[in-house]
Amino acid sequence: MTPTGTVPPPASRARRAWWAVTLVPLVLGLLGWWSWSGGAGTEAAPEPPPPTEEAARAGAPPAAPGRGPAQGMAARAAPGPGPGPGPGATAPTPAVARTPEDAAREAERTLWEKRLERAKRTLETYVSATRYPPQSRPSSEQVDQMELPEPERTRPLSRDNADVQLRLKQDRVFVVGSEAVHFLVGCEDAQRQARPCQVVSASASEAEHMTRGAGAEGVPLAFLDDGSGGDPLAGDGTYTGRFQPSKQGFPMFSGTLRVAVRVRSGKAEGTAFFDILYTPSPPAQFTGRVREVVEGGSLQLLLGVHVRKAGRYVVAGRVDDESGVPFAHVSFNEELREGTQEVKLTVAGNLVLDESPTFPLKLRDVEGFLLKESGDPDRELMTTLRGYVHTTNDYPPTVFSPTEWQSEERTRYVEELTRDVKEAEAHLDALTADVTPP
Repeated sequence: MTPTGTVPPPASRARRAWWAVTLVPLVLGLLGWWSWSGGAGTEAAPEPPPPTEEAARAGAPPAAPGRGPAQGMAARAAPGPGPGPGPGATAPTPAVARTPEDAAREAERTLWEKRLERAKRTLETYVSATRYPPQSRPSSEQVDQMELPEPERTRPLSRDNADVQLRLKQDRVFVVGSEAVHFLVGCEDAQRQARPCQVVSASASEAEHMTRGAGAEGVPLAFLDDGSGGDPLAGDGTYTGRFQPSKQGFPMFSGTLRVAVRVRSGKAEGTAFFDILYTPSPPAQFTGRVREVVEGGSLQLLLGVHVRKAGRYVVAGRVDDESGVPFAHVSFNEELREGTQEVKLTVAGNLVLDESPTFPLKLRDVEGFLLKESGDPDRELMTTLRGYVHTTNDYPPTVFSPTEWQSEERTRYVEELTRDVKEAEAHLDALTADVTPP
């Protein structure tokens, strides 16, 4: 018979112990899985980092507890129903739409800014250009007038022989009375190497515009390469022709004369011409006497002249410094009566002070003519004084005046140009004041 009671039998206790041993790993595994999957939410969240100084100034809230840095930043960036910016925060300025009136006002202001710049530049340029009197100009401004005209040029021998170039030169353009002019003709290739050259024929006649195309018969001229008749070097391939209008068919002619030449180089031929302006009898003559005086802070060179025909005369000369460096171009343009008198060539005092030439100064190559009111030619030439004509005394800088040249015309132009500047400034100020600040 089996006894009854609460004490289990030995076999039953053994089975329960075996089940306990079996379930312990299972229970521990379940506890570990639960802790890994969901238990992290119950752990204490790390303290958020303190807000940076910039975030504190901008009123940014600290990161919410239980969120990482990225989650906190996303939370701060996301819009929410919270309060507005904290104290000290600057609200963004909304963009203001630009109206057509604003655009038109800005365009007009740009236009007047350009007008003001141009008006100022015009005024400055005019004042600078008129610092010296018109009859006393720096040589740097009159480069093409600092030497007497002695034209030299090259041109193709003919249209069909462009590889052969003619080299043409004349020692003067203006011829007076018994003066003679020399013409030089040579041939060269494209590399400026001399080629065989020969002047086949040459003649002088009135220019076509003087004869109205009638084509008067020319006077034959000789061109030589034998060292005679003004030819500088015999046999050098350069032919020289000498023309003296007063003794070679034009003693009473006044106007433009043309010398035509036919040139041969090898088998090629071509033509060319030279022009001169001739006056048979000069209307006035320089006496050769020059005196000087310092007057009004400028140096005046007074040239003696004997006038046979009254009228408006234009006289010009060149001034070099002591070493022969070109310094100034001086001129005269006034009415002269008949008789012996003086022509004034002015060397402006402020030009001397600005350029500081080495004294003594030297006057050279003085030319002049009577300006005619109508007709062709428009002038009657005076005989040119070639080479150095006069050497001045030495002068200290203290005798010269720095005062700029003044005249009624200059004053009027400066006032008008200044008025243009002020008008542009007034318009620009009005436009600037009319702009409404945003």
